[in-house]
Amino acid sequence: MWLAFCFARAEYARLRREAKINNESGNVMFDVIICGGTVVDGTKAARYRADVGITDDRITAVGDLANAEAAAVIDATGQIVAPGFVDVHNHSDGWMLKEPLQASKTLQGFTTEVLLLDGIGYAPVNEQTWREWFFYLRSLDGLRLDEYEGWQSIQEFMECVEGRTTQNAMMHVPYANVRSMFCGFGSAPPTPEQMDAIKEEIRIGMEAGAVGLSTGLDYIAQCFSSTEELTEACKPVGEFGGLYVTHMRYKLGMIPALNEALQIARESGSGLHISHLKAVKGAGTDELLAWLEAARKEVPLSFDVYPYMPGCTMLNFLLPYDIWEDGPLAAMEKLNQPGVADRFEESMQRFMFDTNKIRIAWLPSKENSHHQGKLLSEYVASTGLPAGVALVNLLVEERLSVLCVYLEGDDRAIDPFLQHDLYMMGSDGIHADGGSIHPRQFGSAARLLGRCVRDYGLFSLEDAVYKLSGHAAERFGLKDRGVIREGAIADVVVFNPDTVSDTATYDAPQTLAAGISDVLVGGIRIVQGGAAIEFGSSEKLPGRFVKADWQGSTVR
Repeated sequence: MWLAFCFARAEYARLRREAKINNESGNVMFDVIICGGTVVDGTKAARYRADVGITDDRITAVGDLANAEAAAVIDATGQIVAPGFVDVHNHSDGWMLKEPLQASKTLQGFTTEVLLLDGIGYAPVNEQTWREWFFYLRSLDGLRLDEYEGWQSIQEFMECVEGRTTQNAMMHVPYANVRSMFCGFGSAPPTPEQMDAIKEEIRIGMEAGAVGLSTGLDYIAQCFSSTEELTEACKPVGEFGGLYVTHMRYKLGMIPALNEALQIARESGSGLHISHLKAVKGAGTDELLAWLEAARKEVPLSFDVYPYMPGCTMLNFLLPYDIWEDGPLAAMEKLNQPGVADRFEESMQRFMFDTNKIRIAWLPSKENSHHQGKLLSEYVASTGLPAGVALVNLLVEERLSVLCVYLEGDDRAIDPFLQHDLYMMGSDGIHADGGSIHPRQFGSAARLLGRCVRDYGLFSLEDAVYKLSGHAAERFGLKDRGVIREGAIADVVVFNPDTVSDTATYDAPQTLAAGISDVLVGGIRIVQGGAAIEFGSSEKLPGRFVKADWQGSTVR
C-alpha cells in the first residue's frame, strides 16, 4: 500500500511538472506564470518574447501562455526574464545562516552562492580546529563562536544552510581547513600518512557534491604548502573532473603564481579556475590576457572577478607567516613579540600598501567603531605611533578582526577581463552590519547588467546574463540551472534593462541595487516588486544545498 501511495504521488508530481493537470475551465494550470516579458535564456542566444510557466520547482512551459491559468501571475511587460544568477566567489558562508533574506545579494538577482572559497571556511572542522576557524574568520565570514551548531563535515555544514536561506548554496573543499585537521597550522609538510588522510577528506567532499578544491595561498596553513603538496592534494579532484579554484600565491608575483596554479591543475588532472583575476602591481593587462590564451590550451580554464578595481581583505593578511604556525588563537600572544610591528610595517612597504588608500571597513568592538570609514593613515595619525605599532595594536584590540578596503585603481581597468569569454561573475562580497564595506557586496551583478552593458557597451545583455548564469552553471556542474528552458529548475530573475543599476558607493556602500523587480528560487518568489519577501519564522525557505554534477548524478 505504501509503495502504491509513493508511486501515485510521484506520478502526480510528474504530471504537474508537465503541466497536464487542468482546472475546471479546461485550460492548463500552472503555479506561476511570468507573462509579457522578454526571455534572455542564459545561453547567449538572442532574446525573444515569451511567457514562462512554472509548476512546483520547474519551468514547465516557455512560449505563448495567453490561454493558460495560474495561481500567481507576474507581469513582466517591458522587462527581461533571465535565469537566476550564480555568485561563484563570495564570503556569504556565515550570513546564509544569520541573514536568511540576504537582500544585498537577492536584490541583485543572485539565487545561488558558492561557498568555502580561498581555502578557508567553517567546515570541515574537528574539535581541535573549529574554534580556530571561527576566531580567524570573524571579519570575513561573520560568525561568532556562540553561533557554532556542532557540524564537522562539509556536508553537515551545508545541511545546516539548507532551508534556512532564500538562496541556494554550493560548496568547495577548503584546503587549509583540511590541512589543519591532520597537520595543524604549522609549516611542516604533510607526512605520507597525513597526505593520505588529506586526500581522503577531499575525496569525501567531492563525493558530497563539492565543485572542487579551493585554496588561498596567502592565508594561514596553506601558505606553507608547496606546489608538489597541492598537486598531490588535488588529485582526487581530478578523478571527479572537478576544479582547482585558487586565490593564487600573489606574494610570489602574478605570473609565477599563475604558472604555479597551471602546474597544479595540469599535473593533477583538474580543471583550473582563477579567483578574482585582475591586473595588479607586477603584471599588466596585456601580459595576463596573453597568459590566459596560452593556459587555456593546456587545461580547462575559467576565472572570476568583480567589476571594481579596489579590493578588500583582512588587515591580518600582512602579518608574518610564522605568527600563524600555532594557529589563530596562539597568534594573539605572538603579536607581543619583539619586532612584530617592524616586520608588519616592512610587509606594507614590500607589497606597496599605501595607508592613504586603505580604509577601515569593519571591526567588531563598539569602542573602535567610530574608526570605520577612516583611512589607515588617519587612524595611525590619531595614535601618534609609528604605523606598524599602531596597526598591530589595533589587531590586538580587535582580536585580529579588522577588515579593510584597498582604494587603489580605476574600475575601468577591469573591463578587458569582464569582456573575456572565460570570465564569470564572482562578487567576492564581504558583508558586515554597519560597516564601510566594499560596494561589490551590494552592486556587482547590477553593475554588470547596468553600466557595463548600457553605459560602457562592453558586451550585449545576452552576454552579461550568460556571464552571470549559464557560464557558471556549465563550469561548476549546476545541472538544470543557469538557463530558461522547459525542465530547468525555476530559479528566475525579472529585471528592467533600462533601470537596473548599482547604487552602492565607497562612501555609501550598503545601498540596495535598483531595477530587479522579482526573483524566484525553485519556483518560490523571494523578491516581489523590488523588495525582499519576509517569510514566517517557522517556514522552511526555498534555498537548497546544490551538489555539483560531475558524475551525471541528479542535482537538485
